[in-house]
Parts: sequence; C-alpha cells; structure tokens
Amino acid sequence: MKNWLFLFVGLICINLGAQVKHEIFESFKLQERRDVSYYFPEDYSEEQKYPLIVVLDAQYLFDLVVANAKFQSGLGRMPEAIVVGVHQGENDIRWEDCDYEEASGLPTEKGKMFYEFLGTELIPYLATSYNVAPFKMFIGHDITANFGNFFLFKDNSFFNSYVSISPVLATEMETRVPARLSALDQVIFYNLILEKEPTDDRQRILQMNHSIKSINKESLHYFFDEYEDADHTSIAAYGIAKAFDNVFRMFQPISPKEYKTEILTSDEPVFTYLENRYGMIEQLFGFEKPVELNDIMAIYAACLKKDDFESLKPLAELCKKEFPETMLGFYFEGEYYEELGEPKKAFKTFEKAFQMEEIDFLTKDMALEKIDALKADFGY
Repeated sequence: MKNWLFLFVGLICINLGAQVKHEIFESFKLQERRDVSYYFPEDYSEEQKYPLIVVLDAQYLFDLVVANAKFQSGLGRMPEAIVVGVHQGENDIRWEDCDYEEASGLPTEKGKMFYEFLGTELIPYLATSYNVAPFKMFIGHDITANFGNFFLFKDNSFFNSYVSISPVLATEMETRVPARLSALDQVIFYNLILEKEPTDDRQRILQMNHSIKSINKESLHYFFDEYEDADHTSIAAYGIAKAFDNVFRMFQPISPKEYKTEILTSDEPVFTYLENRYGMIEQLFGFEKPVELNDIMAIYAACLKKDDFESLKPLAELCKKEFPETMLGFYFEGEYYEELGEPKKAFKTFEKAFQMEEIDFLTKDMALEKIDALKADFGY
C-alpha cells in the first residue's frame, strides 16, 4: 500500500451520515497540513460511480459548487457527484500554492509541490476510497483558475473539464492553452468565464478566447461566458451555474432547441444521434444512464419528420429493453414494418402492442386503429 494512504489523518469534525466532511490532510509532498472539505451525495452507493469535482479556493467556492451540484443532480440535469475543496484562505496561501515564475510562466517550487499534492495524494486517495467515475472537473478563480491550466500540459489531461473563472494568466498562457487544447487527443470541456469589468488580464483572456474559438475539433467543447453586471468577486456565483449547464447538457433531456438545431439538421441517421449521446455519457461518467422517455419521443418525432424510418427498428428494440412492459417498442416496430411494405408483420406487431401497457401518447386505441386499417386494406 502506498505511503500516502497513511497520511490522511486529523479529523476536524466528522459525522458518518453527513453529506459534508471537513478534514485535515497531512501532505507528504507539501510537508504541511491542509484543510480539505468533501461533499458526498446523500444516497451515496457502492454500486454507482460519481464524477469528481475538484475546487480550489474552497473557503468561498466550495459551498457554491456543492449547492449547484445538489440542485442540478436533484433535477436529473447532471449525475450525482463527489466534490472536494481545498481551503486556501488562511494567510492568503492561495498565492503561494499557485504562484508561477514570471520569466517562464511555470509553477514555482511550492507550486510544483501543490500540483503533486493534488495529483498524487488527494485525488488518488479519493479514487481509491470511493467510486470515482472517469470524469473529473477542475474549478478555480483568478490565480487558482490559472493553476488548473498546468494539468493540460501532460500527454493526457488529468481533468476532463475545466472551469476557469476570470483567470490571472501566467506568462504566455494565452497562447499555451489554445495550443494544448488543439493538440490533446481526448474529450475536453473548457469553460472560460469573465466579467465585463476591466481587469489587468482582460485583453489577454480575450485573446485566449479568440484563439480557442478558432480550434475546430469535435472532442473540444469550449464555452466562453461574459457577464455585464458581474465584478471580479461576484463572477464566481454567475459563472459556476452556467458552467454546470454547459458541461452536463448531454446528461439533460433533449431540449426543443437541441431537437431543432442538432437532430433535425444532422445528416446522420436519427437513431445514431441518440446512440452517440448516451455512448458519450457512459464513456465520460463510467455508467450506463437509462434512456429517458423524453429522449425516446424526441427521436421518434425526428424519425417521422425526416422520413428516417430505418431508425424506427433500432429505436423499437431499445424501447423493448428500456420500457419492456409498455407498447412503445412493438408500436414503433409495427410502424417500421408498415413503412417497409410488410403488412403481415406490421399487423402481428401491432397486435402485440395492443396487449401491452399504454405509455405517453400511445394508447390501445391507436394500436387498434392500426390493426383495423390493415384489416381493411389487406383482409387480415
């Protein structure tokens, strides 16, 4: 067992049933004790995997992040997540942790140790002790936001998602970050958040935004949000909620806007869109999300709208798996055979649908109408 497993000591206050724990982590890398807070979902289960959200400046960002995670996951708009926050308020230690050499733009010796503390002690401890999903998010503000960028400079980024709130950019970071995002061969979500109020780094941040926007890669999901009324402090509250919305949009039910702008405009088969969406969820979050009825109905509507009747067959099979007691799968399969010009198969399939439970807009009367129409046309 690795030595760092023995370094996790010094409980400040612990309630095994509580959602939030505050602990002292004695870091071998830093040779000092650090205040750390954790949030675990109330119904945490060993059978489920949870994305990990790492928050610096936890003295004021941790509660904001936890509140947003609870709100979004409670409404099914993101998976439940584990949140770990590193407190850096005492003696303004955040500037020591995240400082960089002015000439090179690289972390100072203390910065390198803090990097190792996060990457080889704190996060591995959580990954070993809890069911952490592959998806990891980094959240920081001004100097700590800049520090997150250092994790991009590996062959593979340590984090899948970055929320960079009004960063204080290290030397040449406005060109280095776009270059790394362009070079990385993995799915990355990068949120850059800025207030309209002037800051020393504003023009460099806007330059970085311009460069990242020019990158054309399917694996890069980039979001730039600028807020008119925010200042350098309030920008954190503005930005975190929107960043969560950006990153976890794929986890949310298909919206009317997504239906119109992405599904109807795509050249791919309609069912492929659904496959890719849920495949990405499984790849990123490490678990298979049950397909929502809302998404089934959106894909069904698109099949009819685009005359993509070939997609009805795999959609029908999916419905038999996800909603086995309902008429959904057999009804869609019946329509598939109907469009294929196989009335006998359609007739038998609609009969099966009639025997199943009604769901959403599909009723037994609708199946009966299909059966009666086929009888009238073909004499079955």
